[in-house]
Parts: sequence; structure tokens; C-alpha cells
Amino acid sequence: MAEIKNIRRELHYFQVRLGVAGALVLAAFAILFGRFFYLQVVQHQYYDTKAEDNRISIVPIPPNRGLIFDRNGVVLARNYSAYTLELTLSKIADLDGTINALARLVDIQPRDRRRFQRLREESKGRDNLTLRTRLTDEEVAVLAVNRYRFPGMDIKGRPFRQYPLGEVASHVVGYISRIDDQDVDRIEESDQAGNYKGTDHIGKTGLEQSYEQALHGTTGFEQAETDASGRIVPRGTNVRTLAPRTPPRPGNNLTLTLDIRLQEAAERAFGDNRGALVAIEPATGGILAFVSKPGYDPNLFVDGIDPANWDALNNSPDHPLNNRALTGLYPPGSTFKPYMALAALELGKRTPTQTIFDPGYFIFGNNRFRDDKADGHGYVDMYKSIVMSCDTYYYMLANDLGIDNMARFIGQFGFGAKTGIDVEGEFVGVLPSPEWKLKRFKNPAQQRWFPGETISVGIGQGYNSYTPLQLAQAVATLANDGVMYRPHFVDYIQNPITGERKSVEPQAMKTIPLKAKNLELIKHAMVGVNKEGTGARAFSGAVYVSAGKTGTAQVVALKQGEKYSEATVAEHLRDHALFIAFAPADKPSIALAVLVENAGFGARAAAPVARQVLDFYLLGKDIKKPAERAPSPVPQAPKDADGED
Repeated sequence: MAEIKNIRRELHYFQVRLGVAGALVLAAFAILFGRFFYLQVVQHQYYDTKAEDNRISIVPIPPNRGLIFDRNGVVLARNYSAYTLELTLSKIADLDGTINALARLVDIQPRDRRRFQRLREESKGRDNLTLRTRLTDEEVAVLAVNRYRFPGMDIKGRPFRQYPLGEVASHVVGYISRIDDQDVDRIEESDQAGNYKGTDHIGKTGLEQSYEQALHGTTGFEQAETDASGRIVPRGTNVRTLAPRTPPRPGNNLTLTLDIRLQEAAERAFGDNRGALVAIEPATGGILAFVSKPGYDPNLFVDGIDPANWDALNNSPDHPLNNRALTGLYPPGSTFKPYMALAALELGKRTPTQTIFDPGYFIFGNNRFRDDKADGHGYVDMYKSIVMSCDTYYYMLANDLGIDNMARFIGQFGFGAKTGIDVEGEFVGVLPSPEWKLKRFKNPAQQRWFPGETISVGIGQGYNSYTPLQLAQAVATLANDGVMYRPHFVDYIQNPITGERKSVEPQAMKTIPLKAKNLELIKHAMVGVNKEGTGARAFSGAVYVSAGKTGTAQVVALKQGEKYSEATVAEHLRDHALFIAFAPADKPSIALAVLVENAGFGARAAAPVARQVLDFYLLGKDIKKPAERAPSPVPQAPKDADGED
């Protein structure tokens, strides 16, 4: 018998289930409504801010870098604007594919790819990198039309640095290049990270580096509206007006003491020869010319130098990247003798009229120290010792003075010490002394100072090792009657908006206590060098009176009794040529030091360079025909019969 359904009971169960389901639905809607209320009402301000942040992007505006001028207003470093093709790595899934596709639209050379890859390696923390710089108008148009196809690709207007004179004064001005990880660390250590937002470049060498804070300026900011893909909406479209921007403040301009026309003339005077020249205004310490030959084109480094050019510069036997004037260390040779003579007068070891007999050598112990003139100079007083550059006189004098007296007195002129010039990387050099040798060598057998070493130091050889900058500072101090000024490049720093100038005041570092009569005797002898001595040939016919001293510095030491023959020595092992000078002799307005590497006698190679530079500075005579590299000489005696040094 079939069971009869209980309709009433089933209906009751159905109503219960329906009620439970309805309660669950109502509870779910209550939860949703509560969450909705929480998000829309309670958390309204928070999410409104988040939404606004997604819509608005804070964009840094890099400042224009300050300009660099010479003392006459000639621009040495300037800016210009151009478009760049930039990639945001985090937004690109297939980087190689994207670059290949972009290369079908615009010109992307292998060097651009190599530079981009190097930037990735050197800038590991940066997401935005430049693939191409200085896009043409046509390329900008093509990329703009195809922009939608390349997420992470952007076209940006950027300021670029340019050095219009190329190699001229390249070691002075230096260059800027892309910020790398080491730069980032330095920026963060100096608490300047915020000021470098949006900035890709920083000073790397020269004045660009040492005056980075003055040149960089202050970064500005603006609020920019972004679209759904995160791109900035271009101005002029129908978007709401955003908050006013904080404009950037451009960097300060630098005006230098450097005379770029004199600099160009000095560089031409070297021709193809390697070397350095530093010219200083004795009464202020202002640098008038600062040459290191050969130079390089700093424009190559702005975008990141390509491997071919880097290899050419880095592997060149002439080492164009070396700042010889600032970091080159050379024996001063006979340019050391005026300071030795002054030490003898000040310390009472010689009188002006006291003479020695020079047979062409000086015997000390078992060693024979040869003079530059094989048969000697005969009887020599102090004046003649400088004018004819008699080595024997200074061998004897060094022995009488002793190394301690020499080091103490000559050290006052800045030899073996940093000058404090306003660029980074200056080398110290070596002013020899027993204390120095004790610190320099670890082997006790090498720490002892031998009396024979004093003899070599007395003629500017031995351990003597100084920069051309130190030689120039020393002769400028001598010309300025013992008052030493700190060498500097910058004359004043100027605010480009207000025009306000902050002058770099000349800084007198010390005054060496010297007797006026002793100074005058040394200066008189140096005038004699250019009138009747080793510099007379180079200064023949000069209409002004100058003072100078020639020098020749050995690159390799000779064995006992061995004679130097320039013709049989490899070019890079030949003697260096040196010359120091100041003019006019009675009231010096310029003092300089010249070094020509591996060019032999100072009278033959360095003095003519100094003559041309002084002619240009004092008379305005231009140097139109560059000198050729010093030719390989024919076999000859070590020094000529005129005592050429």
C-alpha cells in the first residue's frame, strides 16, 4: 500500500528552508552593504587619496646646469635641448624584441645597443634608461605615432651638455656623464638624493666635478595627470587643472681666471709633443693657462663613450686622459737650482761672489758626478752657476747644505705638497728627506739615507718628483717675493637669475721670510739665463725682459761613467725638457712652468714654448704654425758646448 504524502509537513519544511536561505541572503547582503558602507563612507578619504595618487604623478623637473666661461666671457660649457628615446624596464616583458621592433622605426646603431647594455650593468638600481639620444624631428614623429604599441617606451625632452671648444682645456673643464652606482652612493651620503631626482648626469672630472653642487642647481617638481596605462597626459588636453608646479632653479655659472685664447695659444705651441704647461698670475694665484697634451674631446663622454673611442683613448701610448699638469710627477732637473742658490744665501752657505772651480765633474767617495759640460765651466760664482746651469756648483752646494736643510728650506715653496687648487685629484709628489725615505720603504736596508743621494737631489734629480703645477706655484712665489697664493681656476660664481656674484678671493697661503737682496740676486741671475745663458737662444730679440731657468730631467738613471746619447735611446726613455719663467721681470704678471716629455734639452724644446706663450700674453703675438713632434736627433755629445740644459 503506497504511503500517502504529508503535504502540510513538506510545505512546513520548505518554508523553513526558504527562511534559512532568505536569512543567509539577507546576511550576505548585510555584509556586502556593511563593507560597501565602510569603503565608501568610512574609508572614503583614504581611497580618494589613493585614487588621486594613481591619477596624479609627481614628476621631477631637472634644472639647467650652470654654464662655464673663461675670464673674457667665452663659453667653455653650455647646454642645449634634444629628445631622447627612453625605456622603462619594469614595463617591458620582452626587452630585446622591443628594441628590435623600435630599430625598424628609427635608427638604432650597434653602439647604441652596447651603450644601453653598459648602462644596464652600471645602473642596476635604475629602471628608466636611454636607448637613443638626440632624436630628429622625423624620428620623434614616427615614435609618437607608434607609441601605443610599446608599453614602457617614452620620448622625453632632455637638456644636454656641450663643450664647444672640444679638446681645448679639456682637462680643466672636465666633463659630465651618466650617474653610476658609485655616484648614487656619494649623492646619498651627502643627503642630496632628492635634489637629483630626474637627473641622469653628474660631473666626473675637472671643474664639472669639483663645482658640482654649484653647477647642478635645484630640482623642481610638478603634478602630472596620468592615463590608465600610467603615461603622463600631455598638456593641452581636456584634463583638470592641477596644482601649480615648483619650478627648478638653474645652477650657478662659473667664470674662470683662465684666458682661453692664451690656453689655445699654449696648446698650439706644443704641436704634437706631449707635455704640460701651467701659467699663474703671481699676485692672485689665478690660473691663466693649464695645458696637458695631448687632450681629449669631453663631448665623447656625455652620452656614455662608445667602446671604440674608449679603447682608442685608454690604450693610446700618449695617455691623453692623464692630466699631466695635475698628476704627472717629474724630476725638476736644473729648474731646481734657483731655489738651491736661494737656500745657500739664506742659510749662509754661500756668498754671491764666492767661486768654485769646475773641472767637469765632482768626486764624492768612489763616485764621479759629471757636469753637463765635459771640460767644465772653470771658475763659477753663483750668478754664473744659474746662467750657465753648472751642475758641479750644485753638487758641492748640496753636500755643504745637507739634505735636511735642503728639504726644510725648499719645502717652503710648495715642493712635495698639494697646492690646494680647486679641482680634485692633485698628486703630492716627493720632496726627498731621510724622514720621507723611512716612511717610503719597508726594507730596513732601503730606509737608510746615503750621502751620495743628497748630491743627486741638489741638481733636481734623485728622488725629486713634482707636478708641473707645483713648479709653477714655486716660480710664481719666487716672482711674488715669497708671497704664495693658492692656485685657483674660478674667479666668481654667478646666480643666473639675480646676477649676484660671489667672488673667489685670492688666498695668500704664506709669506716666506726672504731677504730682499737675496731675492734680487736670484731674479737677476734668472734674467741672465734668458739674456746670455741657456735660454738666450729662445728669447733672442724679445722686447720685454723675462726671467727663466732651463732644465733637463733624466727619465732613466745612467750607470757610473756612462754617457747619455739621445740618438740611441728609445723615444719614451729620453730626457724631459723643462723651463720655468716669469715676466716682465721687474713686475711679473705671469709665471709659468713648461714640461715637454722626452724632448731632450730644456733650452731646445721647453724654452721656445714658454717664449711663444709669453709673446702671446704680453704682446698679443699669435701662434699660427704648430710645432711638430720633437724629431729624433742625430748622434751628438750629451750636452752642447754652450752648456745647454
